[in-house]
Amino acid sequence: MRVKRLQELYAASVIEERVREIAGEINCLYAGKPLVMICVLKGAFMFFSNLVKHITVGMEIDFVRLASYGKGDSSSGTVRFLKDAELSLRGKDVVIVEDIVDSGLTMEFLVRQLEARGANSLRIAALIDKLERRERPVTVDFSGFTLSGGFIVGYGLDYAERFRELPAVYTLEFEE
Repeated sequence: MRVKRLQELYAASVIEERVREIAGEINCLYAGKPLVMICVLKGAFMFFSNLVKHITVGMEIDFVRLASYGKGDSSSGTVRFLKDAELSLRGKDVVIVEDIVDSGLTMEFLVRQLEARGANSLRIAALIDKLERRERPVTVDFSGFTLSGGFIVGYGLDYAERFRELPAVYTLEFEE
């Protein structure tokens, strides 16, 4: 498919303000607790980087990389680790930082995997909580923005590995 048009949905300044608000919520909730922030690569890297800059409670940082989309625009339905977390999660509070929760398949898989490792608690922070194609009952505890539908890119979100570098979030329209 060829891209027809990009239209700004969330400006960089709006995203930055919301990221600071989410960081404030996390700071309040986890003050004095052993916190691990886990970034889901590749898409969440911008959100994660900006979020942890505003986290004032002590934390450890780790990364996972999962595959379910490949280079297309829809999930294959199968989720697998490409890179697993390296830190021990036993007895620690964990915040999973994701770019977008869409069908819920990836987050359901990741939460199950991390719960089995003895985390004290698990919560999800997502830049976008997209409800259009939700197949699994996944709760986004710290949501940047709720979106009912559409295909979006920018601020780490991609289409076939393109558009991640854009400083804002855009809707992507395709030629017919």
